[in-house]
Amino acid sequence: MNFLKERRRRRIEQQEFPAAWREVIERNVPFVGHLPSADREELEGHVQVFLDEKHFEGAGGLEITDEIRVTIAAQACLLLLHRATNYYPGLYSIIVYPSAYVAPQKVQEGQGIIIEGMQPRLGESWTRGAVVLSWEDVLAGAADIHDGHNVVIHEFAHQLDAQDGSMDGAPILSDHSMYATWARVLGQEYERLQQDTALGKVTLLDQYGATNPAEFFAVATEFFFEKPRQLRAQLPQLYSELRRYYKQDPAELPQ
Repeated sequence: MNFLKERRRRRIEQQEFPAAWREVIERNVPFVGHLPSADREELEGHVQVFLDEKHFEGAGGLEITDEIRVTIAAQACLLLLHRATNYYPGLYSIIVYPSAYVAPQKVQEGQGIIIEGMQPRLGESWTRGAVVLSWEDVLAGAADIHDGHNVVIHEFAHQLDAQDGSMDGAPILSDHSMYATWARVLGQEYERLQQDTALGKVTLLDQYGATNPAEFFAVATEFFFEKPRQLRAQLPQLYSELRRYYKQDPAELPQ
């Protein structure tokens, strides 16, 4: 990493965190209130760097405010705690709509048949460049910290996944020795979710995770942070891999 960029980031992290921003986080991102004080301090430093480096753009008539920026940044930076980070280097812009929006979609149906249409979305993450979010769903996802659904955590898990150039459910791991176990555990649980979904069984993980390995990783990340005790109890190997990757143990936080 560029030495001057690193020094600038350290300087930004050490600046006094605005009281108004802290109030926004306390009001809109209740999960943060369950973190130890050292983690909250680290998170605030990350939020300041994130907001210094990323551009926010309103869409659909939405005017970007500090509340919007801070609420999104706080959730995105939860995924960076305790880890060496380059702050989502492929991400330059966060585009925010007032509520769910529609976007073009191409779906392959059978041999060589592609159906084009429009699909309602709460958020999306591009391999490089942008994350798109619905502000209404950002607030709803953050407000209930135990429902297993958080659009910011989901889309920024995709950003972590994409740092090696592709969204495939295999983010860059901190140690090369971790890859074999990661592939085995996540691969097995992804296949189990696919099978259970096809059979109409009730599953812990949202069945949207059966779509592909990238969506499985993003859905599993949502549950890791929002339903950690259930995930640890029912899918202990998956929880263990995510704990090693994120270097956090949310099941041990006060609920």
